[in-house]
Amino acid sequence: MAKKKKAASNTLEIQNAAKTMLANIRFASVDNPMQSIVLTSAVPNEGKTTTTIELAKSIASSGNSVLLVEADMRRRSAASALGVHATHGAYAVMSRALTLQEAVITTGIPNFYFLDTEPNIPNPADLLSSRAYAKLVDDACNSYDYVLFDTPPVGTFVDAAILSRLVDGVILVVKIGGAKRDEILTAYDQLQKAEAHIIGACATFCEGTGSEYYYAYYNKDNQRVNPEKEARRAQKKGESGSMGAVAPATPAIPRGPRRQAGQPGQHQSAHAQNQPSQQRVNQAPQAGRAQRAAQQAQQAQQAHTSQTQGSNQPTVNPVSNSQSWKKSAVAAGVQQARRSNTPRIDRSQGKRR
Repeated sequence: MAKKKKAASNTLEIQNAAKTMLANIRFASVDNPMQSIVLTSAVPNEGKTTTTIELAKSIASSGNSVLLVEADMRRRSAASALGVHATHGAYAVMSRALTLQEAVITTGIPNFYFLDTEPNIPNPADLLSSRAYAKLVDDACNSYDYVLFDTPPVGTFVDAAILSRLVDGVILVVKIGGAKRDEILTAYDQLQKAEAHIIGACATFCEGTGSEYYYAYYNKDNQRVNPEKEARRAQKKGESGSMGAVAPATPAIPRGPRRQAGQPGQHQSAHAQNQPSQQRVNQAPQAGRAQRAAQQAQQAQQAHTSQTQGSNQPTVNPVSNSQSWKKSAVAAGVQQARRSNTPRIDRSQGKRR
């Protein structure tokens, strides 16, 4: 899985690099747009063919037609890299056996066409210097928006230098850690002698930064952040927070008699009328001192409620009018008056004796 992800990342980086190179080519030729381009290198195995194919793909994806011409008549590799097979090539067009349109084949990519060359050509340099090949280049430029030529190393063969006189520009492909400085300078001097228009150099086999480079964003500390990693991290935090959540504990404060409404045969107490105040008391903190204070406040409230209930609802004693109760009450009052030496009151006259 990791290898597939890395391969996808490399493909994405190569595609973006090819599009950047195409943009730079257009910027370098605003007044006189370049249509035919030669890609070469100082030494073999620098990545010329791959670079040419990726540049052609980026041109085709932009909506322009592009023709890739195999100009390395000694070591053909573009057809195998594209996975195509042509029965005819550039030599058949130069000999007028076929027209350019008949020799060109499609690559399976829209707007991307390929012209191969026949194998075992004895004199490639002479063939490239002929008028017939110059006419082939003119016909290709008249039929397609862009024409790219994959050539052999200019430091080894002179083919690229000869062809550079027929095209609009040349790109020198340089492998990182590949060709030496002297070899690159020799290739550059060879192109200068041919009066080639060198657009620039293209570095290959560079170390990639990963696909997240293109989709990363920066936070307030100007640090690059990966959105996928941040989303996974936030999800883990959410799961740990939900697992560690503790339900609120039931308050230890006694709630007292609850209001029972709608039940026949039962009366609502005055404490039920003060239910909002009890709920506020029940919401007191569970700390020791606050809890004790809340309990005391509730007890005082309950005592006041009971007194209010007793005063508002006088109890009716069934024996309150009995003579025995009156006699016992009078006797108890007389005994208490004698112990305290309280003078008797003449209720008829309202004076003390």
